[in-house]
Amino acid sequence: MATDAPPRKTTRAGSAPRAAAPGRRPLLGHRRSRVDRWPLHLALIVTCLVVGFPLFYAMIVATQGNTEFFANQILPGDRLADNFQVVWRDRQLGGYLWNSTIQAIVITVGKTITALLAGLAFVHLRFPFKGPVFWIVLVTLMMPTEISILALFQIVTGLGWGNSMLGLTVPFLASATGAFLFRQHFANLPTELSEAAQLDGARPLQFLWRILLPLSWNVIGALAVIQFLYAWNMYLWPLLIISEQSEQVVQIGLGTLRNTGGGQSYGPLMMGAVIASIPPTLVFIALQKQFLAGFAISAEK
Repeated sequence: MATDAPPRKTTRAGSAPRAAAPGRRPLLGHRRSRVDRWPLHLALIVTCLVVGFPLFYAMIVATQGNTEFFANQILPGDRLADNFQVVWRDRQLGGYLWNSTIQAIVITVGKTITALLAGLAFVHLRFPFKGPVFWIVLVTLMMPTEISILALFQIVTGLGWGNSMLGLTVPFLASATGAFLFRQHFANLPTELSEAAQLDGARPLQFLWRILLPLSWNVIGALAVIQFLYAWNMYLWPLLIISEQSEQVVQIGLGTLRNTGGGQSYGPLMMGAVIASIPPTLVFIALQKQFLAGFAISAEK
């Protein structure tokens, strides 16, 4: 008596038989990798809390008066509108913000332009002593601004640029960091670009504008964020070169917020500090993709 044979598993022609299902191994491996990462995640969370707590505390103090502040109260107070009125209307923080914004934009744009030109010169132009000049630029990276601050002050005051935006910005329109950054970036681009531009009869500035600049937006964004923050946080140079209060920048203006109402008031001071942190934060948010991509390019090279 014939019996029904069990059905055979067939495979398509030209295809290999399927391997046995591995079961839950990939899922278990994925879970194991996630479990192994918990120390890293914990460290990141702790770092974020440590970095973010001062800003959180400043925002809380900005809503308080001296009574709540000295009582170490963590909850928000009811002096938000009063502190803002003191900072914005009575102490004219808006004028300081405007001066700092103009200063930071001029310095950032100026340093970016000079850095692009310097990178072009060090990579694609020939001139005597190019190597020693580049090493001199690198040496200036190790010299803090405070070393040359007296010489800069004498030059600027001798030119009659005291209490002016020229004196505040012109001495800082060149950047050794930017020159080094663009020199490294241009040196790692294919040499065929320069050769093709020479065959087409392009001049150096045309080569920079048409070819190098479109390939450098991420590096430009990274440099712009760094230089804007540097210019925004300048304190010593504005303190020396600007004597008129109406021409001062926001970092100096914040010092005038401590004494309000006949005594020290920390609520208006923290309110001013929070407001002063908004422009650089917006710049970083707007250019964060270029900032991260620019440093990723530098790391790959």
